Amino acid sequence: MGSTRRTAIVTGVLFLVTEVAAIGGLALYRPVLHDTGYVLGPGADSRVFLGALCEFMLALAVTGTGAALYPVLRRRNEGAAIGYVCGRLLEAAVIVVGIISVLSVVTLRRQAEGAASTDGASLVTASQALVAFHDWTFLFGPNFVLGANTLVLAGLMYTSRLVPRSIAVLGLVGGTLISASATAVLFGAYEQVSVAGSLAALPVFAWEVTLAVRLLGKGFDAGADAV
Repeated sequence: MGSTRRTAIVTGVLFLVTEVAAIGGLALYRPVLHDTGYVLGPGADSRVFLGALCEFMLALAVTGTGAALYPVLRRRNEGAAIGYVCGRLLEAAVIVVGIISVLSVVTLRRQAEGAASTDGASLVTASQALVAFHDWTFLFGPNFVLGANTLVLAGLMYTSRLVPRSIAVLGLVGGTLISASATAVLFGAYEQVSVAGSLAALPVFAWEVTLAVRLLGKGFDAGADAV
C-alpha cells in the first residue's frame, strides 16, 4: 500500500470520526445547554463528561485531518495546504475552549452542592453566561471556521482533481451555505440549532461523509502522487 493510499484511508477515518463525535457531543451536552436550572439541580455530570470527551475527540480528529492531508495538498498548492492546516488548528482550538466553558458549569454545580448557602440566582446567571460562551464558540468554530476550511479544501480538490469534481462542488456548496448560515445566526435571523440551521449544515455534512467514503473506498484519483 502506497503512502498516498494510506493517507487517504487515515483521512477518511478521521472525517468520519469528526461527524460521529460532533453529533455525539451535541446530543450528550443537551441537559447542560438547554436546562437553565442545571447548576441548581441533581445534574447529569457523567453525560456531560462523555460529551466533553466526544468533543475532545472531535478536536483531535479535526487537527488530524489537516496534518494527514498536508503532504498531498502541498504538492498542489503549498500556501493553501498550510492555510488548511492552520485553519483546522484554529477550529480545534475554538472547540476546546467551548469544552472548558461547559465543564465549568459542572464545577459550579458541584460547588453549589457542597456549599452551606448559595445564591441561586447568581449561580444561574454564571452558568447561563458559560453556556452562552459555548454557543458562541460553537458558532465560530464548527460554522465560520469550518466553512472557511471547507472552501479551501474543496477548492483545492476541485482544481487539482484529487477527487471527482462533483464531490468537490458539494464541498464548495456546503462551505458557502454553512458560512452564510453562521452569518444569519450572528445577526439574529434564526437560532443556530433550528430547522433552518440544520438544513444549512446538511450539505457540509454530506460533503465530509461523501469525501470520507470516497477516500476509504478508492482513495485519491490517479496522479495524486505526482508533484
